[in-house]
Amino acid sequence: MEHVRLEQREQVAIVTLVDTARRNAMTAPMVREIVETFDTIEGDENVGAVVVTGEAPAFCSGADVSSLGALSQAESDQDRGQIVSIYEGFLRVLRSPLPTLAAVNGPAVGAGMNLALACDVRFASASARFDPRFLRIGLHPGGGHTWLLERAVGASAAAAMVLFGDAVDGARAAEIGLVWRCVADDALLDAATAFAGRAASIPRALSARTKATMRAVPWQPDFDAALATEVEAQTWSLGQGWFGRPR
Repeated sequence: MEHVRLEQREQVAIVTLVDTARRNAMTAPMVREIVETFDTIEGDENVGAVVVTGEAPAFCSGADVSSLGALSQAESDQDRGQIVSIYEGFLRVLRSPLPTLAAVNGPAVGAGMNLALACDVRFASASARFDPRFLRIGLHPGGGHTWLLERAVGASAAAAMVLFGDAVDGARAAEIGLVWRCVADDALLDAATAFAGRAASIPRALSARTKATMRAVPWQPDFDAALATEVEAQTWSLGQGWFGRPR
């Protein structure tokens, strides 16, 4: 792997984007390596959670937009498919059944914000910076950015960031709920890995089933439907032999 570094601390896999010349922008080669890396991680039963971060000083400066110009007149399904392929790096993270945590150690810009939003939980360093930036370069947000951001912070904060261009640092991100915790720069990776270790200690099938339920609940038509979903899943878990064994 040239643009993705994979290491493991006990049951936590750490995925680091490595392309400092482009501030870890998601180029096509990097996207392929992210997909391959997550395929590898999910095939390893010894991994129970994933931390995603970037090689300092950036988290991810966004997608490589050099190929977007050729798609400026995209009208066909094939053209739209090419646009979606640009975002496959973070969409692959979003689809992972494993618990994922973004350790945002610097600027997370445009699609780089999408990568952070694709993770279940986000930690930020004090020097982190979250900046949608799409409109400022004349581009409509893509890759589910508006949906992911509004779900994370609410409609008003999402509008402030996307429409009004209000970028936020790590401390402000914690205030608005964009990140779970803001920590000192030099403590970020250790704090994120320790936190991810909590999820990694849970049986993989149980955490995956719970993650699927949590993503489905907002789309349930009412409380009774959500209750039925949980009853089915909880009944399943009782038959797995895990109950009564605290972790």
